[in-house]
Amino acid sequence: MTNIKLDHCVIHVSEWERSNAFYRDVLGAEVVKQGPRTAYRFGKTQLNLHGPGVTGGPVAKLPVMPGNSDLCFEWDGPIGGAVDHLKRCAVPIEEGPVARTGAKGQGTSVYFRDPDGSLLEFISYQGA
Repeated sequence: MTNIKLDHCVIHVSEWERSNAFYRDVLGAEVVKQGPRTAYRFGKTQLNLHGPGVTGGPVAKLPVMPGNSDLCFEWDGPIGGAVDHLKRCAVPIEEGPVARTGAKGQGTSVYFRDPDGSLLEFISYQGA
């Protein structure tokens, strides 16, 4: 079998500008316009978006609604830096720091929400 990697996944947003600002300013995403669609790029990983005014193409049988996603992003540094960053961005922390297991093994995570209510997580593998 070939080496399979996740290329992108899809989330649904309810307000383009609000979501673009959040994912750009809080998560550091590059906001990429792709015709009528928008995507958030994080290096080699991408979130494609469904939202107001975007139709067509194949979609999931039961498309996710705004606020129904649960995504984890790796924080490159100690988790205290993520906590400080969220506080500077006025993003409430829902839980954490707490021990969690991610793709690279044991880490420390903090949980917060995007403007639509999707659960987001920063995980740090430093000092875990």
